[in-house]
Amino acid sequence: MMRGMDAELVQRSKRQYADGLVEIVIWRVPIPIEPSLHRFKYRLVYVVAGVRVVGYDNERGKGDHRHSGALELPYQFVSLTSMLTDFWHDVERSGK
Repeated sequence: MMRGMDAELVQRSKRQYADGLVEIVIWRVPIPIEPSLHRFKYRLVYVVAGVRVVGYDNERGKGDHRHSGALELPYQFVSLTSMLTDFWHDVERSGK
C-alpha cells in the first residue's frame, strides 16, 4: 500500500513467462503521481535471470516511462488497457 494515501489495489500478479518472470502491480491513487496526469501508480516488469528486460512504471519526478533493456524511454499513458497491451507486446517482442 502507498503510505499516506487512500490507494486502491487494481491488480497484483506475478507469474512465470517464457524464461523469466512477469510482475504487474497497479494502484488507483486519489491524486496523480506528478508529472503523470492520470490516477494510477504502476510497475510492470519482465525479468530474465535477475535482469529487467522490459519495464513500465511511473514515479514522482519522472512520470510515465518504459525500460527496454538498459534504455529508459518516455511512455505516453492512454489507458490501463492500452498500457497492458503495449507491455505484453514488448515482452513478446523481447523474446524474439
